[in-house]
Amino acid sequence: MTDTLRPDGPATAATATTSLLRFATAGSVDDGKSTLVGRLLHDSKSVLSDQLEAVSRASQERGQQAPDLALLTDGLRAEREQGITIDVAYRYFATPRRRFILADTPGHVQYTRNMVTGASTAELAVVLVDARNGVVEQTRRHAAVAALLRVPHVVLAVNKMDLAGYREEVFARIADEFTAYATSLGVPEVTAIPISALEGDNVVTPSAHMDWYSGPTVLEHLETVPVTHDPTDDAARFPVQYVIRPRTPEHPDYRGYAGQIASGVLRVGDRVTVHPSGRTTTIEAIDALGQAVDVAWAPQSVTLLLANDLDVSRGDVIAPADAALRPGRDVTATVCHLHDRPLRPGDRVLLKHATRTVKALVKQIPSRLTLDDLSQHPEPGELAANDIGRVVLRTAEPLPVDAYAHSRRTGSFLLIDPADGTTLTAGMAGEAFADATARPAPAPAPDDDGWDF
Repeated sequence: MTDTLRPDGPATAATATTSLLRFATAGSVDDGKSTLVGRLLHDSKSVLSDQLEAVSRASQERGQQAPDLALLTDGLRAEREQGITIDVAYRYFATPRRRFILADTPGHVQYTRNMVTGASTAELAVVLVDARNGVVEQTRRHAAVAALLRVPHVVLAVNKMDLAGYREEVFARIADEFTAYATSLGVPEVTAIPISALEGDNVVTPSAHMDWYSGPTVLEHLETVPVTHDPTDDAARFPVQYVIRPRTPEHPDYRGYAGQIASGVLRVGDRVTVHPSGRTTTIEAIDALGQAVDVAWAPQSVTLLLANDLDVSRGDVIAPADAALRPGRDVTATVCHLHDRPLRPGDRVLLKHATRTVKALVKQIPSRLTLDDLSQHPEPGELAANDIGRVVLRTAEPLPVDAYAHSRRTGSFLLIDPADGTTLTAGMAGEAFADATARPAPAPAPDDDGWDF
């Protein structure tokens, strides 16, 4: 959830200084992500004394003289034993200028799926690079995931500058290569910062070893990067999560539709359409936290009361009547495949979009992204774990899917194994990494077990 400007007026100075930033860290193995996070928490005085004592004891047991700040985030036993990050570690901290939710994501290729999880709600991604190794394949993969998930701000943290002699030419070469690659992916903003997470250079305090660098430290950039957003800029979307019918003596006729506003603003009196049915009505009332209000905006959780008794159920999406939302059964999207089992044409899956889950068929996989040169490998036949590619899906029921470029909430979906409920693939609808020359797939042959759509 991001802090937003109120639709009835601009943010005040007080709200601006306490805004919330969600960000994720990513990078290859041993690039120092957990050490950076630990240094950020330690030097910003966001670590409790008992936590620091526990880290000091654990470090001494491993024969280390100084506290290993990476242990502040690597909480699993397997992580501490191997010195790697496996799970996504979330940390909450604050400075006088801003509040933060941080997702420290793994570096190993097999855990790239966790980077997708951590970055899916992030407004900023910190991609680490070892100054000795430069941009590697996993760096390119993380840049591609950040671009695919439309993360608006990317920080390139060139780490371990102390092991590269704090040389400016090393930093400049890596920064130029990464910025060119990220820009070709459509990343709107890249900020490169030379750091040493182990020594604390340019993490919270400016480095005394790199007088050639005059830009912000990591924390200074995190505190000042703009993240406020006016919800009136987006079309309203309200996925219905629950229908409230108390049928009590006090509320005999109450029928409310509860959920979280995914985007935009809703007001009493607005003409709205319920999708996928296409029925139109008017918002008669809005309840928020037990109180009647005239206006509500994303990401508030509210209950809508409609003027007409329509057939509205969980999974439906309420949107302004004049909004360009056309439910359909064919979904073309860019996906990141997350499971060890490949995704192939003809696979039967469940597609979870917002609060609705429907059956779907994988009709075609037109292309797979080649990370080295960003070319599209046509008709790959399957997507393996961590592959990024295009898919064409056919759903059993119409879905009101937006383009992901317009809405991260209603433009995203998951593909799920119908047999055991395992998450297979994360998808972003629309034209990200699109191959306009991909030919349409033939219609799947009908079968007799409920998947012939």
